[in-house]
Amino acid sequence: MQEITLSQKTNKLEQDPYKYQLQSVDEPELFREMFPYTETPKIAFNYRRVPENMPEDIFITDTTFRDGQQSRTPYTTEQMVHIYKLLHKLGGPNGMIRQTEFFVYSEKDRKALEECMALGYEFPEITTWIRASKKDFELVKAIGVKETGVLVSCSDYHIFNKMGLTRQQALDKYVGIVEMCIEAGLRPRCHFEDITRADFYGFVVPFANKLMEISDASGVPIKIRACDTMGFGVPYPGVALPRSVSGIIYGLQHYSGVPSRMLEWHGHNDFYKGVVNATTAWMYGASAVNCSLLGIGERTGNVPLEAMIFEYASLRGHTNGMDTRVITEIAEYISKETGYDIPPMTPFVGENFNVTRAGIHADGMMKNQEIYNIFDTEKILNRSAKVSITNTSGVAGVAYCVNEYLRKKDKPTVDKNHALVQTIYSWVQSQYDNGRVTIISDEELEELIERNADLHPEK
Repeated sequence: MQEITLSQKTNKLEQDPYKYQLQSVDEPELFREMFPYTETPKIAFNYRRVPENMPEDIFITDTTFRDGQQSRTPYTTEQMVHIYKLLHKLGGPNGMIRQTEFFVYSEKDRKALEECMALGYEFPEITTWIRASKKDFELVKAIGVKETGVLVSCSDYHIFNKMGLTRQQALDKYVGIVEMCIEAGLRPRCHFEDITRADFYGFVVPFANKLMEISDASGVPIKIRACDTMGFGVPYPGVALPRSVSGIIYGLQHYSGVPSRMLEWHGHNDFYKGVVNATTAWMYGASAVNCSLLGIGERTGNVPLEAMIFEYASLRGHTNGMDTRVITEIAEYISKETGYDIPPMTPFVGENFNVTRAGIHADGMMKNQEIYNIFDTEKILNRSAKVSITNTSGVAGVAYCVNEYLRKKDKPTVDKNHALVQTIYSWVQSQYDNGRVTIISDEELEELIERNADLHPEK
């Protein structure tokens, strides 16, 4: 018999939702019509829409030292400690970057974790990701970590085809792991791997129900990280499960009673939806989105942490204490100190993200940077807008670069008809007329301006 109760959230009478039970199946549910494998995955609509429910407290968690290390040369201990300090600085005093997770398998990773803990920062809180074994739990507890991630794969692709278990066997195994974690004095964070290919009502919800029962009985909060492992999540309203991001977040709250503060989204970018899926998770009830710096992660990468900083600022109208200028400091450090090549067109951190080459754009930049710059990048990211000189930059592009140099030297600026600009423009044109295909470097341009010092305007 279903009860009717007054909801503390909506202040309406609501009928208790149906309590979903584990659905045992003999064959794995692989949603072949949706995921044919030999064709592009299909996006199916059933037009069921769920209400937006953005939590009051939304924040970012970080996986730079875990998922972010799985697809690149591992960081050294010194590099991890330095990056952790920058994460602390970036997240600000209000803990907008709430947590970061470490591996603990190598001596290098454990040393980095211990050195970071010794710094005594409240944020980001240090957590771990471990295998589901008593030995690993004891290791983490001995280090002093309070929370750890535990892998609990939830699609039949993993349960049947990878682990060779039935759904009941998988659920029993996972419950045993969670109870072992709690017994060791740790807060479990359950990573629902491959949730966007899982039987939501047949396995995900019954499993989440069981976790909430354990949490209520033990008094230990159990987090659920909804992992869009393959990037199949879709943000559009009315999309059918298991691909609906809003449907997953709503369902975990509505059918399993998972509080927003215990819900986290972990996405990948295989279909270019990483950022918008994470934002959708926020909007429909997850407090946390899990990210990595520069989006570095498995295959196409994770949700870029710097992207979600600007998503937050756009949605809330402020940064809540985050220092966005540190984004540039982080990008420069990772690039120079670890040898990672940031694709030049990457938003916010790429070499060319606020550089224009087209002459018509440069002409607009000369008149007002706001015409072709997304925001005041110098103030917000400590990166001034630039014009790069090529065969398409035109005289306006040359004039912009000349004036940038003159401003640095505290000299008056000039218009594009000035002799200095025209002289340099003629040289640029001659370079490309003679077969040059590369851009004119800043060093070349500055040397050329100095060589023509007799044409510089006087104060």
